[in-house]
Amino acid sequence: MLKWIDDLLNRFTMYRLLLYFLLGLLGVAFVFCFFHILPFSPYALLFSTFFITTVCWITNEICAKLWKAPTNIESVYITALMLALLIAPIAASTDTTFFALATWASIWSMASKYIFAIGKKHLFNPAAFAIALTSIAINQSANWWVGTAWMLPFVLVGGLLLVRKIRRFDLVVSFFAVAMVSIVVSGIIRGVPLFRLVSTTLVETPIFFFAFVMLTEPLTTPPTKTLRLIYGAVVGLLFAPWVHVGSFYSTPEIALVLGNIFSYLVSPKAKFVMNLKEQITVADHTSDFLFEPSQELKYRPGQYMEWTLEHERPDRRGNRRYFTLASSPTEKDLRIGVKFYPDGSSFKHALSGMVSTDVIVGAQLAGDFVLPINVTKKLVFIAGGIGVTPFRSMIKYLVDRHEPRDIVLFYSNKTPADIAYRDVFDAAKDELGIKTIYALTDKATVPAGWTGKVGYVDAKMIAEEVPDFADREFFISGPHGMVTAFQKTLKGMGVPASRIKTDFFPGFA
Repeated sequence: MLKWIDDLLNRFTMYRLLLYFLLGLLGVAFVFCFFHILPFSPYALLFSTFFITTVCWITNEICAKLWKAPTNIESVYITALMLALLIAPIAASTDTTFFALATWASIWSMASKYIFAIGKKHLFNPAAFAIALTSIAINQSANWWVGTAWMLPFVLVGGLLLVRKIRRFDLVVSFFAVAMVSIVVSGIIRGVPLFRLVSTTLVETPIFFFAFVMLTEPLTTPPTKTLRLIYGAVVGLLFAPWVHVGSFYSTPEIALVLGNIFSYLVSPKAKFVMNLKEQITVADHTSDFLFEPSQELKYRPGQYMEWTLEHERPDRRGNRRYFTLASSPTEKDLRIGVKFYPDGSSFKHALSGMVSTDVIVGAQLAGDFVLPINVTKKLVFIAGGIGVTPFRSMIKYLVDRHEPRDIVLFYSNKTPADIAYRDVFDAAKDELGIKTIYALTDKATVPAGWTGKVGYVDAKMIAEEVPDFADREFFISGPHGMVTAFQKTLKGMGVPASRIKTDFFPGFA
């Protein structure tokens, strides 16, 4: 069942999945309004959504031209739909409260991405910032109408799918744990019945929508697991309604904005607008793209970035992708490795056709799939196909720094032509003693004199090549199905889950 769900989720990028989720919630709300289950006119909901989306789109177009910045139309629609789910629909044509709130929230949600940005990277969740600012400036607040009992089942199903897609359960659990403890403790102090307090919080507030949709926005969350846990706890504490300074009480949007500030302080972010420097063929249907960053980028080998490439008629996967940096921090240029397929996405078609004057935007450096700080740890790397890119980054880094480590790399490909970065791995063997075991799965393509392995990497091969595997930490990178299969294999060999690290980032599929 879970495999079927993952296969379905892998058809979409995180952003496209979120866009469809928000559209689905509004569609459900329209039906509920039509049957008078929700207290709004269905046509008022349609008008409100259209109005907010239009103001967001116009504002974004103006800001993009003023700041001469590349735009992502998906993010405009996502923010607009969030606002439509938070701001109560218009009550009448003379509803000046709606027009004031919706207009200013829409304008500020887009403008904040450009005005409140450091290193060309916005600091705040746009929807949360806009609602918080509008509440303070014109004393008009969003009522978060999506947080109702009728909408809850749909928020839960879609939200859980979204969080599974982006693998941010740690963040959500951290937030819920602290938020619920804070709310329960404050309720007990005030004498509120515990059952009523918990049921009201879970069923009649927007806590699930807030956690699944608002809190998990990758662009404003910390890049590593430990920092994400702290971030979730900080926002959870501030989410509790009893938190206040004098007469100024916290709200969900204020909690998130303050959390965004914490996130930036512990993990400064930047956006890099780059031109293509060189495209290099490194294997069959596989190319490396080298970009010269506009400013220095400090990162750890194995981390990833989000890449945005504007192009005409993007398909359902949009114009954003996550790629691991195949380059080492010791190299001047940023390098990504990309595998191309005949029926590839519009993004990859645009990428393969890039020329030196075309612009790509790199942002959101993140990832825990990095070399252990302890240099004495013995490691095993397992890579399938283009999943080898983080290992190219790590091993190139070690070679350039002349830093020996006890590492064995299993590198599986279908044919010899699919092998990439052999020069780096061979240099690591000669200079550092890092062992690479090449395995070919297509027996018909095995050349005469082949000294590597033939067949799939399995428990037997691992045990034969790495007798002390029980003492090692394993790193796995490749297609989702391969990674899942190896996790199962290693656990069957007695390797504890704590010593198995997998390369995953939002939108991996």
